[in-house]
Amino acid sequence: MALVLGLWLLLGEKRSAQDEAPLVGAPAEETLHQVETRWSVAQPLAREQVLQGQLQPWQQVEVMAQVSGRVEQLSRQQGDQVSAGEVLLELSDEGRSMQLTQARANYRLRQTELESTRKLRASNYATETEIVRLEGELARAGAELEAAELAVQYNRPVAPFDGVVDRRHVDVGELVQSGAELMSVVNVKRLKATAHIPQQDASRVAVGQKVTLEVTGGRQLQGVVRFISLAADPQTRSFYVEIEAQNPELWRVAGGSATLRIQLPPVLAHQFSPALLRLGPDGQLGVHAVDESGQVINYPVRVVAITNDGATVEGLPEKLQVITQGAGFVEPGQQVETKLVSASDAESEAVSPLARPGMGAAE
Repeated sequence: MALVLGLWLLLGEKRSAQDEAPLVGAPAEETLHQVETRWSVAQPLAREQVLQGQLQPWQQVEVMAQVSGRVEQLSRQQGDQVSAGEVLLELSDEGRSMQLTQARANYRLRQTELESTRKLRASNYATETEIVRLEGELARAGAELEAAELAVQYNRPVAPFDGVVDRRHVDVGELVQSGAELMSVVNVKRLKATAHIPQQDASRVAVGQKVTLEVTGGRQLQGVVRFISLAADPQTRSFYVEIEAQNPELWRVAGGSATLRIQLPPVLAHQFSPALLRLGPDGQLGVHAVDESGQVINYPVRVVAITNDGATVEGLPEKLQVITQGAGFVEPGQQVETKLVSASDAESEAVSPLARPGMGAAE
């Protein structure tokens, strides 16, 4: 957009230089420069921040074996939808049930010993030290029982959340060790889109803003901004952004790219020919206007969009009298004589030389 705007300004300056000299009815020192003006009223403008991002499953976990054993049964296959806690497969017991039975018996024995000794202690037939020792034995037996129960539960790995079995890494009869990958479970009913926003635009994006995600095939998903990092990446000077998107149809788009259109709060903006934009001494784009007393004022502006209809800018008062002819002959602070024209007349005299269909927003 900078190149297009530069050419536009160049042609605009050339055109301004070819304007007829201001109408003079008397010696220059005794008359005011005459300029043509029109009223410009700001209109609400919907804006968006466009980013390129990557799509990921909202949740993705590799279910791993927590005990060793042989795969005895596959309860779910690739592509099956599963609920949290649902059994995915079964491993051979490898004596873990027997260890659980023994742990339960040992725990009951320790309980009985402690209860009996406490009764004896009440009659001074047992010492406090014996009570403390048996309480320790009971606690150890309880820990062994809990470990044995977990080991038996690990014979039947379960889904960690509602989702879909995306990969199966083992077959029936295969011997697996603790830590081996068994199945991959993903949740793609929701997706996480990640992107980086340039530091100059970061202040305009906020958590909670709505987002339209354009994915392959021209399809669209709807989402919302969930997180923006507080510190910029030192290499790229950009901020990490996370977006939560709904994917009710379970489209196969996770792992791919998407165009993210973040809807920004609307602003009041003016639209007119880029030929009216001028570069100030500080290099800042601005627009010449006149106040109620006929004095020239230069307002700095920020270009929001360039379209076939002209340049859309923000940073101006809601209503102002823009100079449409003769701006190249006056300076800020100068007193001028104004000739007010209609918006249609002003636009016909200041047509954008580079306006082309299809030129989109600067952002």
